[in-house]
Amino acid sequence: MRVKHRSKSSSQLRCAGPTQNPNISTITYINPTGTDTAMQKLLLLIVMAVLTACSSASDVDKVSLEQARNDHEAGKITLIDIRESPEHRTGVAQGAVLLPMSELSRKLNLIPQTTDKPVLLICNTQNRSKATLTELKKRGYQNIRYVEGGMSQWAAKGWPLVAPQP
Repeated sequence: MRVKHRSKSSSQLRCAGPTQNPNISTITYINPTGTDTAMQKLLLLIVMAVLTACSSASDVDKVSLEQARNDHEAGKITLIDIRESPEHRTGVAQGAVLLPMSELSRKLNLIPQTTDKPVLLICNTQNRSKATLTELKKRGYQNIRYVEGGMSQWAAKGWPLVAPQP
């Protein structure tokens, strides 16, 4: 990352190389005083590092919604829906394991650690499942990925949803 000066009243950070999240490549800070200090530049570097680190899951870790549905319906994967219970009430994929993110730390035993059957995490839009994937990988889970698009896209495609089972 480098600081690029645009004017006396703003600084811009731009990543010098590829980032984990192509949507976050530039941050512009508008300085109301019109002067740049070393501390402000340091703050910008820290913010950029945090934003890049928050999206540490790579493209290898994601599965398309179509592939996830096909593999789930064929019984090739374990699909874990990490949305919260009120979200589950809007409909779930039949046969998905329902494990709200808020309960995850207490129920890690519900997530298979074997590498013979892949685990796919799905939430509403992929943000929570991507973050959860990163944390689970830190805990040693290996054959686990997240579903790109999430249940909001599943529903938008008109794919089947069922009421959650208690």
